[in-house]
Amino acid sequence: MFYREAGQFKTSYEADQALFPIRQDKIGLGIILLVAFVVIPLTANDFFLASVMIPFLVFSLAAIGLNVLTGFCGQLSLGTGAFMGVGAYAAYKLTTIFPDVNVIFLVLVSGFFSAAIGAIFGLPSLRIKGLYLAVTTLAAQFFLEWCFIRIGWLYNYNASGAIEIPTREMFGVIISGAEATPLARYFVVLTITVLIAFLIANVLRGRIGRSWMMIRDMDIAAELMGIRPLQTKLMAFAVSSYVCGVAGAMMVFFWLNAAEPSSYSITLSFQILFMVILGGLGSVGGAFMGAAFIWILPIVLRAIPNMLDVDIGAETVEHLAFMVVGALIIFFLIVEPHGFARLWQIAKQKLRVWPFPY
Repeated sequence: MFYREAGQFKTSYEADQALFPIRQDKIGLGIILLVAFVVIPLTANDFFLASVMIPFLVFSLAAIGLNVLTGFCGQLSLGTGAFMGVGAYAAYKLTTIFPDVNVIFLVLVSGFFSAAIGAIFGLPSLRIKGLYLAVTTLAAQFFLEWCFIRIGWLYNYNASGAIEIPTREMFGVIISGAEATPLARYFVVLTITVLIAFLIANVLRGRIGRSWMMIRDMDIAAELMGIRPLQTKLMAFAVSSYVCGVAGAMMVFFWLNAAEPSSYSITLSFQILFMVILGGLGSVGGAFMGAAFIWILPIVLRAIPNMLDVDIGAETVEHLAFMVVGALIIFFLIVEPHGFARLWQIAKQKLRVWPFPY
């Protein structure tokens, strides 16, 4: 009744293999984009945009990048935070070298530096995999963190050791720096996230995406069928690192306005990994669900005592939020180990035959 394919006929292969072959999916996506581009900017205040929506979009993009590598190619990585840092520092240096170039273009270009670094550290993936590969990427995390701290050229030898974002504008509107409004930064982050998410979704449906999934499912069989493991894995590392690098650059340019090496620590890598696991491995939409759960839910839990006029210390609220989120993570992993994306898929399957038994 609400979600059925009855009466929707496909007359070509292209229509059957479309990104959204069901009309209801297109309508639902249109509603989501309408809310994101119109409703939220008209109704949300600066705090909601700056503290909730912008970081949510940044983390969602980073989760998509890690999902390309871990969820679709099966290569476990614990260096996401460091690859995000490479993008951030690369974008900062590019703005220093090319002060007149559009900052959005520099943010997108900075991802290529992260892709190159990711491909280099992805070389061991041909010989090792699983936990041993995770240890290799963990070494990359610590090495790159050391570079962010010790190589003064990366942060222009600032006394604080941090990178500070300059003020940049586009079409007369300031979009980066302390003077940029949350609304302007939100539109930039939203546009970049949506475009890259659509691009990755289409890549995953093509030859490259299928080769990644073949390597994930059985690399030996994939090699026997003509897939080159080294090129395929390195491409997955490069694409994943590019997306994470752009997310890291957006994190400092359009959210934090300044960042220290600790901003891209191992804690951030684990946070992104949890988003991918909870959202669902091998799902672009699951990356958004996992980011919402990890980032937005604690903010809601902290706001509940204020809404109820309950006098509780801030540290107590923080601890309770961590406990509740941790318990919910364990609960959802027990109920559905494949994440929220799988729960959404099951719900859609039941809607197709409702009200008949499933």
